[in-house]
Amino acid sequence: MAIVRSQCGQCGVGCGIRAVTDTDRRVTVEGDRLHPANGGLLCDRGQALGDDAISLEGRLLRPLVDGRQTGWDRAIAQVARRLSTIMARHGPGSIALHIGGGLLTEDYYVANKLMKGFFGSAHIHAPWRDGSSAAHVRAFGEDVMPAAYEDIDRAATILLVGGGIMAQPVLLDRVKTAREAGARLVLLTDAGVAIDADLRLTLKPGSAARLLTGALLHGHDKGRHDTAFLARSVAVPADFWERFRPGHDIWSIARATGLTTAAIRAFYDEWIATDRVVTLFTGSECADLAAAVINLHLASGRIGRPGATPFAITGAANGMGAREVGCVADSLAAHRDFAPDARASVARFWGARLLAEGPGLEGEALLRAMRDGQVRALWSIGADRAAEAWLGEARALVPLAVRSTDSVAEQGDGWSMLLPSATWVEKDGTLTGMDRLVSRQRRLLPLPGEARPDWWMLTKVAQAMGWGDAFHYERPADIYREHGRLTAYGNDGGRLLNLRRHAPISNPAYEELTPWRWGEVPFDGGHFPTPDGRARFA
Repeated sequence: MAIVRSQCGQCGVGCGIRAVTDTDRRVTVEGDRLHPANGGLLCDRGQALGDDAISLEGRLLRPLVDGRQTGWDRAIAQVARRLSTIMARHGPGSIALHIGGGLLTEDYYVANKLMKGFFGSAHIHAPWRDGSSAAHVRAFGEDVMPAAYEDIDRAATILLVGGGIMAQPVLLDRVKTAREAGARLVLLTDAGVAIDADLRLTLKPGSAARLLTGALLHGHDKGRHDTAFLARSVAVPADFWERFRPGHDIWSIARATGLTTAAIRAFYDEWIATDRVVTLFTGSECADLAAAVINLHLASGRIGRPGATPFAITGAANGMGAREVGCVADSLAAHRDFAPDARASVARFWGARLLAEGPGLEGEALLRAMRDGQVRALWSIGADRAAEAWLGEARALVPLAVRSTDSVAEQGDGWSMLLPSATWVEKDGTLTGMDRLVSRQRRLLPLPGEARPDWWMLTKVAQAMGWGDAFHYERPADIYREHGRLTAYGNDGGRLLNLRRHAPISNPAYEELTPWRWGEVPFDGGHFPTPDGRARFA
């Protein structure tokens, strides 16, 4: 019997778990009272981790190449040979990656390095992403979540937009606890969300961004924005306020939202009157909504202070970790973009054979490139229900379709090769919760059969393709150290993501790593990671 402190991977909260394991793949799971994300709380899905771990029924336990079982040596050789052939014939950009939201940061790091630094391709389909990442970059200069869970505890008002929090019971419980302690809860929703609130406004679907942009203009017209903060910390275009006026008068907003003008004015006045507001948001309109929320917080100076911040709810278990290492189509690595100096820096650090020149394709645009024959190979890693339809079409469009999975049921789905992946309870590495809290995922159960971590199979393919000097990883700690060094490399303070203190971490220290949050209090003092230190309206 062993007691292991690890992580739940069911959503973006990143709850800590305390697991008791035995030799028969039996696991008993409870919340870890010492973990800051959940303080011992655990939802039903987290508690069920132990139930999911027991059975090996339906597991893929050996590689399959062209429908036939084989060993890892042959499987790795086949993946490497076929990818090399496609690159030689069709050039960089002929390979694409689908990446799920349940991988560890070390997996994402190696996948991104191989794709962008050696395949020369940024075609990464990550369907679990929402619009908050791009809004952060536009507004702050870097994809930084400015909130921490503790901000919810310190808020005077919690503005909850949408019903996404219902899929994250532990976070919802934190909101309820804050309300019981005196915080006021205001709910904007277009559905029957079963949450008690002090003020509930039921909106027409997709109209929340419109309502909040109206609040932005209302505060400006009433002279209630933080003019000192705006002058010091936000670069405001001369025509910004007038640009938003069309369609954002109170009567237009009433028609768009279905609210009465009285209800709208009451909501706007409450926002103006409250200093410590945390806005938790999610929804199908996330790109526009994220911009509206961020703009409202910037204009009112409700950012960079305890209990006053925008807070985008992230659904994927380690979506933040993927964004840190750049395993998405529109960024490079370690919060760098594709500017020439950033490309040169990453190329030097990686010793890149062929660095991607710019952002890649994803979604429907990537499917079109497959139909046109521009993309000839797809490697899919990780489970992702949101991508099932997309994957079904994609694998039929490319001559080479490789899938890293734990499910043998995918054998009949038309994949060229199936590679047996570890499940969540068999993974070892780190992940980052939605509030930048880095925690250790520790393996609860041994790897069954020939199942292997995703970083391992990516590393072995890279070595087989002749890039062993750049892919020399033997354990997750090796990757974590390199990720830390890359965040610090050429970083003179211009980027908040800087894991410099962990770059030299020893293997024993990595094993004992306790949760820690990078970035301290982002934007404390009103300084942002932009060339002039000022934010931009999103």
